[in-house]
Amino acid sequence: MSIASVRPGLPLAAVNPVAKVAATVPLSIVLILTLDVVSASVAIVCELLVFSLIGLGGLLWSPRTLPVWIAAPLTGISMVLYGSPSGEVLWDFGVIHVTEGSVQIGVATTVRVIAIALPAVVLFLTIDPTDLADGLAQTLKLPARFVLGALAALRLVGSAVDDWRTLNLARRARGIGDTGMIRRTLGQAFSLLVLSIRRGGILATAMEARGFGAEGARTWARPAHFGGTEWIVIGVGCLTAAFSATVAVLTGSWNVIWS
Repeated sequence: MSIASVRPGLPLAAVNPVAKVAATVPLSIVLILTLDVVSASVAIVCELLVFSLIGLGGLLWSPRTLPVWIAAPLTGISMVLYGSPSGEVLWDFGVIHVTEGSVQIGVATTVRVIAIALPAVVLFLTIDPTDLADGLAQTLKLPARFVLGALAALRLVGSAVDDWRTLNLARRARGIGDTGMIRRTLGQAFSLLVLSIRRGGILATAMEARGFGAEGARTWARPAHFGGTEWIVIGVGCLTAAFSATVAVLTGSWNVIWS
């Protein structure tokens, strides 16, 4: 399934992608500055509520967000096992020191990763790559050469899964895909890297031949609109960030990372 195939019919699909990206920035900044459970938990509750109200609740539990729900606990567990020890020791084994402080850090890290990554993934699923390129070029006035290169790369992301599957079948057919899992994965990843480099070189040559690398002003087939809806989306992101930080400060849990 390509990136663009998830777009039709989804709420917020018609909103300028620049606004959706900008809406996640304030919350990310707030959650990066502090390491506490309250601010991240409040942010997650707000995200679940907002996405459910606008009709994106189904994406929160879809297979596309599964990496977030898996990676966040794994990150938290690593902090529990190897984080800075403080407070009462709960478990001690070799280099592993599980203390009350490391458990708190692990829980805070888990919810913070979810709060930052979840809205980014859900909103990305509503973004068409071409719309994103139009927004970057027309709204943010980024160089056309950079934007078109990024668009081409983004369009090829969806084919990476198919390439991986094809490589796996081809290697098994040749009898070189039956070794250990780690060795097989590393070899296949290297093959995918070589294939990507070759395809990127061919694509770059083709784009240059068609004038995509030319300097000067460029016209765009579809105008990128940035109006009231986009400002509302950004405002919701800012309000979520401000509310999360305010609740954390009022409850005394605000914990700036450098303090």
